[in-house]
Amino acid sequence: MGPDSSWMFDLTGTVIPIFLALMIGIVAVSAGRGLLQWSRNNSSPLLTVPARIVSKRSEVRQQQLQDENQSSRTSTTYYLTYETDEGARMEFKVDGNEFGMSAEGDRGVLTYQGTRYHGFQRSLHYSTAD
Repeated sequence: MGPDSSWMFDLTGTVIPIFLALMIGIVAVSAGRGLLQWSRNNSSPLLTVPARIVSKRSEVRQQQLQDENQSSRTSTTYYLTYETDEGARMEFKVDGNEFGMSAEGDRGVLTYQGTRYHGFQRSLHYSTAD
């Protein structure tokens, strides 16, 4: 007989199932967190409060594509941070059009439900003094 190949059976019989169980566990925990956040948002009241935009930021991600041209795909995610009159700050993901039309210091009313953004209506008559 040749060299001992019993280690190969140990690898496939022990390590691979543990790895698969770990991956399934990570996916399940991630899905559970998302479902829990969705449920919390649904049970939260829909609030509309006076607020102002205190910060804008964007996050750019680039993904290399495996094609003959070695091209890449870029995506941008936009965020606005609001501060309520009570001093609470909240950051929400917004679409690019809303991001582009927003400026730090804009005042208006923010509508949200938990961590779910519903919109911001700018006030046309406001003082720029803080």
